Amino acid sequence: MITRISLLISLSFLFSAALQAQEAFLVKEAQRPLSVSTLPGGIQQADFGRVAFGQLEIRLTSRTGRDTVILHLGERAIDGRIWRNPTTTVRYRKQVLSLQKGTHTYAFDIEPDRRNTGRDAIKMPAAIGEVLPFRWLEVENYGRPLRAKDITRYAVHVPFRDDAASFRCSNDTLNHLWDLCKYTVKATSFTGYYVDGDRERIPYEADALINQLCHYAADCEFTTARRTLAHLLDHPTWPTEWILQAIPIAWNDWMFSGDDSFIRAHYPLLKKRTLLDLRTENGLISTTTGLQTPEFLASINRTAPIRDIVDWPHTGGTGLAKGQGGEDDGYVYTDCNTVVNAWFYHALVLMEEMARHLGYSTDAELFGDAAQKVQEVFDNELYDPARGVYVDGIGTSHAALHANVFPLLFGLVPPERQEGVVAFIRSRGMACSVYGAQFLLDALYQAGEAGYALSLLSSDSLRSWYNMLRVGSTLTLEAWDDSFKPNQDWNHAWGAAPGNLLPFRLMGFQPLEPGCTRVRIHPQPASLKWARATIPTLLGPVHIRLRTARSGRLRIRVRAPRGMTVQLGEMEKSQ
Repeated sequence: MITRISLLISLSFLFSAALQAQEAFLVKEAQRPLSVSTLPGGIQQADFGRVAFGQLEIRLTSRTGRDTVILHLGERAIDGRIWRNPTTTVRYRKQVLSLQKGTHTYAFDIEPDRRNTGRDAIKMPAAIGEVLPFRWLEVENYGRPLRAKDITRYAVHVPFRDDAASFRCSNDTLNHLWDLCKYTVKATSFTGYYVDGDRERIPYEADALINQLCHYAADCEFTTARRTLAHLLDHPTWPTEWILQAIPIAWNDWMFSGDDSFIRAHYPLLKKRTLLDLRTENGLISTTTGLQTPEFLASINRTAPIRDIVDWPHTGGTGLAKGQGGEDDGYVYTDCNTVVNAWFYHALVLMEEMARHLGYSTDAELFGDAAQKVQEVFDNELYDPARGVYVDGIGTSHAALHANVFPLLFGLVPPERQEGVVAFIRSRGMACSVYGAQFLLDALYQAGEAGYALSLLSSDSLRSWYNMLRVGSTLTLEAWDDSFKPNQDWNHAWGAAPGNLLPFRLMGFQPLEPGCTRVRIHPQPASLKWARATIPTLLGPVHIRLRTARSGRLRIRVRAPRGMTVQLGEMEKSQ
């Protein structure tokens, strides 16, 4: 009993310390509305310009103490008014205030949402308090004119240097997308972790991987990614590929920061996250062949089995209208799936590099041999030479976009096969979600298809980042449009891929050695007339300027900090 009490006290202390660390890492930024206007019917509306996760205080006056006003907070407006009956998870709250006599400051009481404050959600620290994503305030029944100085929004986020990074180019659509994605990184950091938006507030590896890269491109800050990955190592989510994605997240931390302490401390669990224990006789991994034993699940901190995802949502998946297709391009799932095993290969390659760095030579050989076996199966069993494409898995002839994107991105496509694979990818268009688009664009730049990549980045179709701006969002969406995921969040950072694609792919910044002591800059501006970017690193900012001369020759100017070696040329490896 004494041991148990001591253990409970220790756990309570650790939990308290974690909350204090989370609280200390968050800031509250006081903001005034950009405008206050009077709408028909005498309703006064304050517009903060962009959505933030925050709290509201308002100063109101009553001569009698018998006045009642109604406050409305909203994330989205329709026809110039807050959407008060949202059918999606777009946020709206209402509060009725009984005013005291005189002038007083009132706080809007944000009622916690049952789902995003549940067991698996990241909780807001008590000292910070509950927050809500909102842009607009509407005030009813208030007879006095409101002034901007009467209204304060306290936006909650991690420390963020707004001037640390920049991007501008000759295509104004890309400029707006950069601003959208950069701000999304800041605004969605309100818990101190990378979470999947306000509907759940749960960290997922896929969200974290994209968010991490966007954060590194926007500010030189590594704490949020490390806190998130540490949480995910203890609380992994269910998709097979996302279990594997813990490894590139850890690798990114090492490469961009130069600090190997995280991969060293978590190496045993990262090794298990390669999913080597799920290898079948052919060298590929499978989640459906009886290998998910209780011992295996415990080794990755899971109790329930994992399953393959490819992209999300699936056909008929959560949030889709009946009969509506999903975002996996009709992918046919088999025991040994191509997308899953491309991620497996990528994890093995990165783990081999990290193992060698840490001095685990035997493990490095194990990872290298396993990766070679996967390469052989991709060459001999997953490639259809008649059509020049990779099929979705062993046992099917169907070829989805995703089954070709990931082998291309991770170096599994030999040079002689690349032309056919790229042609097939181009034929499928944007047949993926905003999550899948990160890797589609990565793969296109990896293959030197900068022109097509630029056309997708700057597209104004329904399946485009521009559509997020067109529908009025100031943060990136969870899906291309409500029609693809009716229950989507309007504050989901996994939709912010241009935030890293523009600096790391179009401008071509790539760390080659830990800590960015040696980097490669290989710009691929395609038809852009000019572009310039500032990319933050621990050594200092890197400034890149591009201009296409009348002759068609690309002129590149780079200013790098002391201690950084810059190489101009093609990429050696993918992110």
